[in-house]
Amino acid sequence: MPSFDVVSEVDLHQLTNAVDQAGRIVANRFDFKGVQASFEREERTVVITAEAEFQVSQMEDMLRTALIKCEIDPAAMDCGEPVTSGKQVKQTVVLRHGLDSTQARAVVKQIKDAKMKVQTQIQGDQVRVTGKKRDDLQQVIALLRKADIGLPLQFSNFRD
Repeated sequence: MPSFDVVSEVDLHQLTNAVDQAGRIVANRFDFKGVQASFEREERTVVITAEAEFQVSQMEDMLRTALIKCEIDPAAMDCGEPVTSGKQVKQTVVLRHGLDSTQARAVVKQIKDAKMKVQTQIQGDQVRVTGKKRDDLQQVIALLRKADIGLPLQFSNFRD
């Protein structure tokens, strides 16, 4: 019986590339010359550090652009508030990974409301969709791509 998984993941290698690319952009920009500004990545968390709040917001936009170039959906970004400490302003950006239970239930509800002939199962941080026909599964994928769930969805592990 054909099936696939609905997941929300961020590729850590591509995230590293995006952070490095944004760091190079900051190093080359004229308005950041002589300014202590940096990106620091730890797993799925990026800390933006600069001397002023407007610089942090500019750096956030640079990071967003770099994520798009590295094929990471910027909807996965969860930006915290800029925090001033001494001469530096820091902002933490967390990239969401996996579907929590309420988001998984929203995906299942979306599929059930469409009255398609498929079964859904919540398995940890992903949703497994199973159906008798491959066409039904492709309709579910099209439905979920149009739906606005609030985070980027990927479809993996397609089995025929």
